[in-house]
Amino acid sequence: MLIKRPDDIRPSEITTEGLYAQRREFLRQAGLAGLALATPALWLPSSSHASRYSGLSRSPSSTDEEMTDYDDASSYNNFYEFGTDKDEPARKAIGFKTHPWSVTIEGECGKPGRYNLEDIIQPHTLEERIYRMRCVEAWSMVIPWVGFPLGDLLKRFEPNAKAKYVEFTTLHDPDRMPGQRQPVLNWPYREGLRIDEAMHPLTILAVGMYGRKLPNQNGAPLRLVVPWKYGFKGIKSIVSIRFQEEQPYTSWNEASWREYGFYANVNPEVNHPRWSQKKERRIGDWTKRKTLPFNGYAEQVAHLYRGMDLSKEY
Repeated sequence: MLIKRPDDIRPSEITTEGLYAQRREFLRQAGLAGLALATPALWLPSSSHASRYSGLSRSPSSTDEEMTDYDDASSYNNFYEFGTDKDEPARKAIGFKTHPWSVTIEGECGKPGRYNLEDIIQPHTLEERIYRMRCVEAWSMVIPWVGFPLGDLLKRFEPNAKAKYVEFTTLHDPDRMPGQRQPVLNWPYREGLRIDEAMHPLTILAVGMYGRKLPNQNGAPLRLVVPWKYGFKGIKSIVSIRFQEEQPYTSWNEASWREYGFYANVNPEVNHPRWSQKKERRIGDWTKRKTLPFNGYAEQVAHLYRGMDLSKEY
């Protein structure tokens, strides 16, 4: 199987979101058993068997927009560790074991060390946050995440004055993550935020969605959610958090810097080299809508970038 890097892929070789969604919509409406067997939803666990959280409160930062259907949000995924096609993660992550799990805290902080997942989560109050999420391929979702503010966690490790950035790293285990056997990216996956972005109250670490434990294909057991940025900033299956003085290298910026900048703020006035960012479609909805600056969160976050040229710092 030939795996191409982003710079080698011609626009004509890319399956558009519209074609993919059209196929799923046709299969859904057909109601034929034979066709239904071909849909990614076949690989999802029954919702009646999914572990659920109880007693969640809804965050006041939540949107009132209609939520994306759970089956769509859990079967149309970008998680290259389990494959580059959108339906591969839901199929190939079924047996992925997320317990036990630990996270290493490193760098410019007073309390580095290796912490069990339970130690990371338990001191924090989980809440539901319904966020708009925007991906670069002109599609979007509205997802009710279950999580807690990243900043509350970071403060526990006492970052020092040199901690200007936060770097995140995904698990690197090709035996458990078959997509890592292909050199489509320089593994392990790495992402980063400026420290003020990481501390912003909208930024969360998610451990679930739709009131349930986070599905493997959506980044279990722990993933980043930054709602005003493009989806590739939402690193999944995190095993390392590092405080550092210099801006970290990030996987997509390293693989294709012309297409994926470090900041990744939603800016509809800056086109991706292969498509426009001015409009978007919600998964499960054929209606095109105007893309909002900072994904609609400008009032809360625009001040973080005052004085920056957002046509260059993308």
